[in-house]
Amino acid sequence: MATTITMPQLGETVTEGTVAQWLKQPGDAIEKYEAFVEVSTDKVNAEVPSPVSGVLREIICREGETVATGAPIAVIDEAGVAAADRASDEPVPGNAPVPAAAAGVPAAAQDVPLAVPSSYGAAGDAPSRNRNGAGNGAANSADVLRGVSPAVRRLAREHRIDLARVTGTGTNGRITANDVVAAAGREGPASTVAAAVREASPPPVAANGRALPHAPDAPGRSTYTAPAPGTSIPLTQARKIIAKRMVESLATAPHAWTMVEVDVSNVWAWRTREKDRFARDKGYPLTLLPFFIHAVVQAIKGQPLLNARFADDEIYVHREINVGIAVGLDGNLMVPVIRDADTLSIAGLAVAAGRIIEKARAGKLGADDLGGGTFTVNNTGANGSVLSKPIINGGQAGIVTMEAVVKRPVVVGDAIAIRSMMNVCLSLDHRVIDGTIANAFLGDVKRRLEGMGPAGDL
Repeated sequence: MATTITMPQLGETVTEGTVAQWLKQPGDAIEKYEAFVEVSTDKVNAEVPSPVSGVLREIICREGETVATGAPIAVIDEAGVAAADRASDEPVPGNAPVPAAAAGVPAAAQDVPLAVPSSYGAAGDAPSRNRNGAGNGAANSADVLRGVSPAVRRLAREHRIDLARVTGTGTNGRITANDVVAAAGREGPASTVAAAVREASPPPVAANGRALPHAPDAPGRSTYTAPAPGTSIPLTQARKIIAKRMVESLATAPHAWTMVEVDVSNVWAWRTREKDRFARDKGYPLTLLPFFIHAVVQAIKGQPLLNARFADDEIYVHREINVGIAVGLDGNLMVPVIRDADTLSIAGLAVAAGRIIEKARAGKLGADDLGGGTFTVNNTGANGSVLSKPIINGGQAGIVTMEAVVKRPVVVGDAIAIRSMMNVCLSLDHRVIDGTIANAFLGDVKRRLEGMGPAGDL
């Protein structure tokens, strides 16, 4: 029996979705609950699990195509029925070439042979043509892939690496891009990855159809996580959405910017004293982030316009304070949300932040994790930044950054002392927030942070 798969609705207000990437191709075996396609919306990227076990018969929508929710995107022949539905003279699906129109790739690309990982041995011993290298162990491969981001899977395919044979070193054993590079027998970041991609690329073809040798500096395929000099990087759906939202925000909201410097010596000492016990008891690291979020949400209570949005003829002030946390991923940027952040203690914020950041890095965020944010916090200091001018998340009135903590000499009273200092930067929608309100908010954040520690109750 054939099962038609439709575009899922990934959120209440979502009316369409884009096929970002097919994880399976026609003829590939699929286990029930195994992800076989990645779908993007303006809110979330999500992998769609198969409702049945069987064989992918037909791909209806090409990669990059946007369709309404509920529209058919693929057909799966259920296990035990697929063989009876096919004529006896048809080629075996696992050995059949993928039609160019169905796969959404140029016909010329079909002439390029699919490389088989060396771990499989001779080409004749390779399993059926499963792009994820699952072969007969598709269920095990599905378990492995659930925690792997789409960017890492794409990198693995470019390196011809079977992820089922890779040991992850990320959080909870998650497979990272560095694990894929290491599995390919290489070291180093983007430059060596790009070199490996160039080596795996098919040779260029002359007009007479003959293959030409690679020039020493011939560019190969390039991706956002592995950019190769002298090449163009195709935009993923996620990058398209990020670009669109950033341009819309800057074009719509008149951005203003301001900053204060904060002495975090006492709260840093408090966090340092508590971090080992907290990690042991709660299972999540205790960083400066939850202390900062706590100060921010309490300051928002005194300046509610920071928690507002501008509409055509009004300024709407949100009742709930839902704080988004900007999380940089492989080739993507997500802003998962801590709901009702003002009701949580510092310890509660640390656990909540740890959970959503872990879900983001494992690629397990859903639409509910990303929707409803009313204000955004960005921990740019984690990457060493000391000064930032962020772009406001669309539909919000402000975004605040916590920069790197730097020890430097400052004047304390009439003396000079070495203190742990941190800059706090605020980008604001000047239609909603005036300078007086912005500075009052930052002043409150400063006072609250400087008043924390060196002892207290989390």
